[in-house]
Amino acid sequence: MISKFAHRLRAQPRLKFTQTLRWTLPLGAVLILASCSNAPRQSAQIAAPAAPLSRVLEAAHVDPEKFLNRITWGANPSSSQQLQIMGMDRYLDQQLRGQSTPLPAAIQAQIDGMTIAQRPLDKLMIDMEARRLSAEQQKGVDDTLRKEYQQELTRLAREAASRSLLRAVYSPNQLQEQMTWFWMNHFNIHNGKHNVRAMLGDFEEQAIRPNALGNFRELLRATVFHPAMLRYLDNEHNAVNHINENYARELMELHTMGVGSGYTQGDVQELARVLTGVGVNQSLDSPRVKGELQRLYVRRGIFEFNPNRHDFGDKKILGKTVHGRGLAEVEDIITILSRQPATAQFISRELATYFVSDTPSDALINQMAQRFLQTDGNIPAVLRSMFESSEFIASLGNKFKDPVHYVISSVRLAYDGNTIVNAGPMLNWLTMLGQQPNGRQTPDGYSMSESAWASPGQMTVRFDVAKAIGNGSPGLFKIDNQALQERPPQPALASSAYVKNWARNFSQGTQQALSQASSAQEWNAFFLAAPEMMRR
Repeated sequence: MISKFAHRLRAQPRLKFTQTLRWTLPLGAVLILASCSNAPRQSAQIAAPAAPLSRVLEAAHVDPEKFLNRITWGANPSSSQQLQIMGMDRYLDQQLRGQSTPLPAAIQAQIDGMTIAQRPLDKLMIDMEARRLSAEQQKGVDDTLRKEYQQELTRLAREAASRSLLRAVYSPNQLQEQMTWFWMNHFNIHNGKHNVRAMLGDFEEQAIRPNALGNFRELLRATVFHPAMLRYLDNEHNAVNHINENYARELMELHTMGVGSGYTQGDVQELARVLTGVGVNQSLDSPRVKGELQRLYVRRGIFEFNPNRHDFGDKKILGKTVHGRGLAEVEDIITILSRQPATAQFISRELATYFVSDTPSDALINQMAQRFLQTDGNIPAVLRSMFESSEFIASLGNKFKDPVHYVISSVRLAYDGNTIVNAGPMLNWLTMLGQQPNGRQTPDGYSMSESAWASPGQMTVRFDVAKAIGNGSPGLFKIDNQALQERPPQPALASSAYVKNWARNFSQGTQQALSQASSAQEWNAFFLAAPEMMRR
């Protein structure tokens, strides 16, 4: 099939790619490479329209489906029907509110059956710590317990990733799902550190998801107090006279103000002092705290503030004095950092890079940042400011998909109306494409820029994924090694009037390639590998 595909593509003169790439790349990747070139540049002039969004899109001759394709994980017949029933303006309002909307019963049942949904974090982690200690006692004698412990950590992380993907595919609250992923990436935690694999599900469920469309200060606060973050960035080792600056630095550099925003090394050191004593306790026992400090001791699950380890001296951060009085200092610094103009700029730029373009204009960033400060970090208000801007509307259809957008959008479209029972193949495809959930080793998270994902090798693997989905992926419909009870559903692409109508807007070259497909499976693969499917 690859050779047939390449032969047809070579005949399409309107597909622009370099002469070198044309003859040296694996042949199946040629079409999707065309998607990497000549994305329109965005205007630096921004004006938020006064009219309802539906009228603005109509005046700009922009198909609402393009808007839908951007604020969801990928448009499909179900989301299109939802948009048509509600109308553009009500639909956007509903998405920005992120109100609780039930998942399909079969999907919710899968989630409810997961260990991470059934066991509170503290009980789970205390049990895991007991298993780790038992394995340590057997070290050098019997390695079985250690292997089982590591396998369980991996299984729990896989549950968390699977739950996230199932929600991304099926939830009617698509914007909330996108924003949950965005913040998980912004507050990145690598799954290879210690035992944080077992905490990732709770980090998403308790810290990120409830605040993804809320207030930034509350979101920041939830991450600061979560054991997964404290362990990943070593703050549990941060104590008076034994300062560890790791978390303090990333809190300023990556989570709030950004590099070059005016804070100093002195500010980092003072912030680290504020964070002393904030850590994790996976044992059943509490530490012995000095009598006069007992009232300041805090234990919530496995989160712990130990005043024995805290520096009670006054600190000066960003020109403000924080008086030493325990955990209340952390609350002070969360408010100070969340209200910095630099934080408003940094968060706005990251949101615009994720939703608009790799190089959003300063005008758009300033507009969003102003809204951030006016509303004290109201995330939906900042998003609305962006969605209603002319720059956002002009960008629709041009933003290159990172792997997670590519995989989820393809599955949403191919299997709309079918119930996936195993997200394993999706996890495997993301690993192949270099964007394993929580697989980024450094705390900066995965890049949202096209240059990070548009390499020839990436495009070759995307073609392989397109073939796998286009041919039908039985693994999505069976659990582990269980035999399939019936014939798995086939992708609803070549036979879908919605998809066929979508394809009519593709380039002449892509349409010619599609018209020459020799089977439904080949048509599916051609469609999913089309340049237009690489953008949103």
